Amino acid sequence: MRILALVRRIIKQMLRDKRTLALLFFAPLVVLTLMYFFFNGNTVNPELAAVGINEPFTAALEERGVIVIPYEKAVEETVVEDDLDGLLTLDNGRLTLILLNDDPTLAKNLLAQTSQTVLLATGQNQATPQLETAYIYGGSDTEFFDVLSPVLIGFFVFFFVFLISGIGLLKERVSGTLERLMATPIRKGELIAAYLAGFGIFAVIQTIIVVTFSITVLDVVMVGSVWLVLLINLLLALVALSLGILLSTFAASEFQMVQFIPLVVVPQIFFAGIFPLEGLADWLQAIGRVMPIYYAADALKAVMYKGLGFNEISGDLLALVIFAAVFIALNNIVLKRHRKL
Repeated sequence: MRILALVRRIIKQMLRDKRTLALLFFAPLVVLTLMYFFFNGNTVNPELAAVGINEPFTAALEERGVIVIPYEKAVEETVVEDDLDGLLTLDNGRLTLILLNDDPTLAKNLLAQTSQTVLLATGQNQATPQLETAYIYGGSDTEFFDVLSPVLIGFFVFFFVFLISGIGLLKERVSGTLERLMATPIRKGELIAAYLAGFGIFAVIQTIIVVTFSITVLDVVMVGSVWLVLLINLLLALVALSLGILLSTFAASEFQMVQFIPLVVVPQIFFAGIFPLEGLADWLQAIGRVMPIYYAADALKAVMYKGLGFNEISGDLLALVIFAAVFIALNNIVLKRHRKL
């Protein structure tokens, strides 16, 4: 009977907490749905620019699933600007394959398909020269983790800043500190600025530690400017900080704050560039563009792996600034509720 009474009390307690119930049943469905679409997306065939390649060789490549696009003239910049995966040229008896290599798995697949086509042509007594290979980003020893590591750095900065800032402000509210502050003449803007600065100091320290450790100890690939990497992570930390503070106002306990993780943090993993987005439906790719991690990961990969500069990532930086400005403005609106209490 005592067990039954305890079970009855737990059930009543759960039924009273409608928010926990909703997240308990709804969050797994969201994550499972995302996993379903990501792991059942269409296979993306590599796109290859071809200069001076004859029709039989082109047909053999297309039979292997390579999309061959003929060009009269093309260089490395053509591959980057036209968003291709490689360039195959036959010039003065030299057969050269230039790989973009922004996705090492895709680049190795394209190299394997091209090499096998060359071997097949040689076996059929076709006059095919030896294949020479060059890379625009990375090299032949590039591994998937070299591309993944910039994304992981950004994600962990976002995750821990979001969690710590959210729970930190929640404690202020639960303990009554926030209400007492709101009863003073302090303005909402001053209060938000103080919380952002207070938590932001630790976010800056965490960002510097994570980036320094990754580059110096783990020897993560670092081709571009380390200052740009710090700038990107600091903007991402500001976004996470303002978002964590915003969502903490809708949580009544640390337990409810943690429940936001599968709804807010986990979906960002899918759109961070760990999984290829090209084969997904357009509406799903559009969802990715409302995720802060999408822009931070794109900028981090561009700087750390591709060695691009400020101008090339300015669009991603602007997106992060807009996200932070929107969340800070929403914080200002939400704090009105506490002023009225």
